[in-house]
Amino acid sequence: MAILKILQYPDERLHKVAANVNAVTDSTRKLIRDMAETMYAAPGVGLAATQVDVHQRIIVVDTSETNNNLLAFINPEIISMSGESDCEEGCLSVPGIYDKVRRAERITVKAKNAKGESFTLEAAGLLAVCIQHEMDHLLGKVFVEYLSPLKQARIRAKLKKRLRETM
Repeated sequence: MAILKILQYPDERLHKVAANVNAVTDSTRKLIRDMAETMYAAPGVGLAATQVDVHQRIIVVDTSETNNNLLAFINPEIISMSGESDCEEGCLSVPGIYDKVRRAERITVKAKNAKGESFTLEAAGLLAVCIQHEMDHLLGKVFVEYLSPLKQARIRAKLKKRLRETM
């Protein structure tokens, strides 16, 4: 397994729309394992393939306290949503930035697992928010794009300054 490099906002590659996975192969399963290792090491609760510059419709999520409930979603599709939730979100591609985003409180998602088997999952609370957040990445959208233009400009400036300081 390997730790992958996570793209940092405002990297343009984060805006690339991911393509469907046509067949679940050994390389798909290796990518899922590498993404999980990367997510746990970061540490985070979700990661989309887009964030590691692989533009395939794959996300991994683990909202458990003990990092022992990894869920992999290949070609995820939300088939129903209900309720509203204003939850504070952060993102491994936007380190140190947190803000509230309005999302559906409950969702039903259909996807394939790492074995290529189709499944349907009903999710609520943090898990539902996390799945929606990661699925946005597959569409080329980063959570800060839900915020006002002024907040987005401040975040970009803050991240650019932080980048200059580390060079």
